[in-house]
Amino acid sequence: MKITLTLRPVVAAALAAVALSACNLAPKFEQPVAGVPDTVSAQAGTPVWASETALAYAQSQTWIASAQLREVVALALTHNRDLRIAVDNIEKARAQYGITRADLLPGIAAQAQGTRSRSSEDLRSAGQGSISEQFTAQLGFTSYEIDFWGRVRNLSDAGLQAFLQSEDNQRNVQIALVADVSNAWLSLAADLARLQLAQETLASREKAYALTKRMFEIGSTSGLVLAQNLSTVETARADVAAFTSQAARSRNALQLLVGGVVAADLLPTAQTLMVANSQNLALLPVPQNVPSTVLLQRPDIQAAEHNLRAMHANIGAARAALFPTISLTGSVGTGSRELDALFGSGNGTWSFMPQVRLPIFDGGRLRAGVQVAQANQRIAVSQYEKTVQTAFKEVADSLADREQWGQRLGAQTGMVQATQKAFDLSEARFQAGVDNYLTVLDAQRSLYAAQQTLISLRLAEQVNRVTLWKALGGQEAATLPSVG
Repeated sequence: MKITLTLRPVVAAALAAVALSACNLAPKFEQPVAGVPDTVSAQAGTPVWASETALAYAQSQTWIASAQLREVVALALTHNRDLRIAVDNIEKARAQYGITRADLLPGIAAQAQGTRSRSSEDLRSAGQGSISEQFTAQLGFTSYEIDFWGRVRNLSDAGLQAFLQSEDNQRNVQIALVADVSNAWLSLAADLARLQLAQETLASREKAYALTKRMFEIGSTSGLVLAQNLSTVETARADVAAFTSQAARSRNALQLLVGGVVAADLLPTAQTLMVANSQNLALLPVPQNVPSTVLLQRPDIQAAEHNLRAMHANIGAARAALFPTISLTGSVGTGSRELDALFGSGNGTWSFMPQVRLPIFDGGRLRAGVQVAQANQRIAVSQYEKTVQTAFKEVADSLADREQWGQRLGAQTGMVQATQKAFDLSEARFQAGVDNYLTVLDAQRSLYAAQQTLISLRLAEQVNRVTLWKALGGQEAATLPSVG
């Protein structure tokens, strides 16, 4: 019976420990939603909706004249996974900065401890077992480093710069996403225009083939002309199939960027790029002699600058590691053999333990750490300079292309009109028996190629507007300063 009573507190403590060990603070795992329709089809699935914040941002982009495209951009800002990753990286960097900043202050912790033990009878001189108890309660800090040389401050500053860099990276991802969505939407419009042109061409050639076939049946034309006409029909049929597939692929690419199914009424039509002087993207005129300092507002350049500042701070932290470090450990509390007397008079305890650590020999590890930090800083300088130079090239290229778009589109429009007239004349001459059908075929191919080229040029001109906006760091042309 005596043994049972003695073991009862031990058993109770063990049961309590087992009960507490059953607790699990990890969040419950939930399988992520795939975000795709139940069936593999470009038309399947429920269209996604945009958040109010994303809609407000998209509506503020006055350089996008198309209301449909603005809504598609808002959808992408709401559901795009790359943008979500960038936002989560900001939260991660903010938390990491909080960790490094916390090292500037001592961490204070409270600790309470109780001990109850029994000594064996054989170990006691009196031959009787005894039970001893001890209770303590303490409040203190452990290994707080006095930051004489700025090591902790520099590490905290490096964490801050990493956090600011993550914010600029998120802005850069957002700008790139808006540009990519705009380009994908325009590419889909161009593919639909090409598909419509191919369908119209196929219908026209089928009609011409039917007429030629009747002429062949009555003996007014040769089998060679009929075969040549049939080849144009099959070529157009192949183009229709190819552009149908390409339009579906472009729709899939757009929906991948958006992160969900785009409603049909938000998609472009074949007429989106077919109208001359299409204003789906209406960038305002760019002032002459735009100063290069405008480029410093680009988020990728600002991110590179924050990275450079972080590398500078790391040099300071590496240098500080060469000097002695002083750490303090201290606590105050109370202790007693009786729990009810734990906070009684005269039971106070305290301890104070400073520690000085002086590096004497480490095989050159610390100096090598300084050299690594300095090398990283030089790399960051080169990366910053290259980022600025790349930004300058991108803006210069976009402006150089933009100056010639009016002439290029005008010339290609004139080319389409001229080839259309040539085709009409050649067809009339063939029907009059003046020319052979090869002349009609050549004129037909030239007209079709000129029309396809015009669609490509209109797409390229609109993409140039997007590229210029992106190269300017998401700044609209109307807000840019001018020098000279």
